[in-house]
Amino acid sequence: MPRRRLAPILLLVIPSLAQTSHTISVTDNGYRRTWWKEAVVYQVYPRSFKDSNGDGIGDIPGITSKLEYLRSLGVNVIWLGPHYDSPNADMGYDIRDYRKVMTEFGTMADFDVLLAGIKQRHMKLIIDLVVNHTSDEHRWFVESRKSKANPYRDYYFWRPGKNGGPPNNFPSFFSGSAWQLDPTTNEYYLHLFAVKQPDLNWDNPKVRQDVYGLMKFWLDKGVDGFRMDVITLISKNPAFPDLKPGQNFVDVYASGPHLHEYLQEMNRDVLSHYDVMTVGEALGISLKQTPLIVDERRKELNMIFNFAIVNVMRQGRHIRHWTLPELKAVYSEQAAALDAHSWNTIFLSNHDNPRLVSTFGNDSARWREPSAKVLATLLLTQRGTPFIYQGDELGMTNFPFKTIAEIEDIEAKNAWKADVETRKETADAFMDDMRHTSRDNSRTPMQWDATENAGFTTSRSPWLAVNPNYKSINATAELADPNSVYHYFQRLIAFRSRTPALIYGDYKDLNPGDPKVFVYTRVLGPERYLVVMTFSADAVTYKLPGHVRAGELVFTSGASHEGHTGTLHLSGWEARIYRL
Repeated sequence: MPRRRLAPILLLVIPSLAQTSHTISVTDNGYRRTWWKEAVVYQVYPRSFKDSNGDGIGDIPGITSKLEYLRSLGVNVIWLGPHYDSPNADMGYDIRDYRKVMTEFGTMADFDVLLAGIKQRHMKLIIDLVVNHTSDEHRWFVESRKSKANPYRDYYFWRPGKNGGPPNNFPSFFSGSAWQLDPTTNEYYLHLFAVKQPDLNWDNPKVRQDVYGLMKFWLDKGVDGFRMDVITLISKNPAFPDLKPGQNFVDVYASGPHLHEYLQEMNRDVLSHYDVMTVGEALGISLKQTPLIVDERRKELNMIFNFAIVNVMRQGRHIRHWTLPELKAVYSEQAAALDAHSWNTIFLSNHDNPRLVSTFGNDSARWREPSAKVLATLLLTQRGTPFIYQGDELGMTNFPFKTIAEIEDIEAKNAWKADVETRKETADAFMDDMRHTSRDNSRTPMQWDATENAGFTTSRSPWLAVNPNYKSINATAELADPNSVYHYFQRLIAFRSRTPALIYGDYKDLNPGDPKVFVYTRVLGPERYLVVMTFSADAVTYKLPGHVRAGELVFTSGASHEGHTGTLHLSGWEARIYRL
């Protein structure tokens, strides 16, 4: 039997609430208080965080060596990208052995030291759970492809071809068909992602039980939850009908008939026995569908990543020129659709998306720091659990890619073959998109200092090139500068932790149509805060709408002391928080 790890509901306590005469478990506006709602999560991409042994690849001992850096920042949950044994066709998202650590990253003993170091610092660890698919080198698939009679055959989706081709017209997320012919049995297997990532058949109860077993293995080891990779794709329609003209294949892939049944079973059999945090990557799930997964009364997942924010800034791999009212609408729609029983995530970047300051801010030399501080304010004052991606606390930027040879990402490489080598698109146009949207923008090595390769590695050949701006943008320089992006994140994380209204407070956008100024309130009982941000390099004289007046200025990214007024004189890319 797994050991039960249920803990009191307030494991991470907000100081201001802990100091009250009594502890409540439900807020004035109906939210059930839990540690994962009050947390700030920091995502670590292990391959790019810190190399400890000079092989050019980040590793687990490297992460352990930087735990004090993360503790000082103020984050209290670390999300560790996939650390499992893998041939790395998709940088660890193709898993060969779920109970073994990737050789390049270290050993299980190294993982145990990392976990102990996190616990000693009163932080928590969640890990990636990648169970929509495995590697084709996983022992289950090695057996499955041997014969149609093999006991593991039904661990995956095998189908005969149709009319001399694949079983249906499903495309892969990584270009080409989602079906691969295997000559051993002359049948096709399904892979919604890379050819080396065959999809698991969750309709097979043995698959589900094996998945639940590996989840218990890591939870019993002491991890505090999971970020669940493409979890909304685990249920398939076994008939595999062709996509109809105009159908969005992502929506079809996410509309499996048993998704909620399987998530509820997972919760019942595994998650409910531990005090854990779960967050799902929810491809193909609309905002309207979101409560079906995250409403706490349904007992599925705690929260999901809704991709509306990603769709604002890009269409597929193509850059999209977004407007501030479009960005605002995402948050207003989420606030309206998610009630006190459904919790949200707040993120602007991750390992699959470009750098936040290059995407939603202004990464020029003049405006990089001010705009990074505005985006930090947005992340840490919205309603939901904020997720910070490594390097965003430094204001790291996109990489100036010039050729496809500089890119390692399989998604980009396959798209190059499909579009450029077939002359559907020019190389210049393709690379322009990559400079804005490539996943490798966020995967370049962490910039620790101004020494060679930014202090990430002693190797002269890191697995992915370091951004050439590392001499001016690095952790050592920012730790020494009290006005840096890092210290702004640090102060704002601390301010959020002692301000319940910024966690649980109701949200209202006061001027949705303004193209330059984002202004909203967060209200919890008598606590009322006004957040004002300029999303432009232009200075703005801004009259607050209605009868709203700015009260005491309690937090600012600039030098302003302006308060107790209905008209604000805002600098370009400036953020302020007022107590009303």
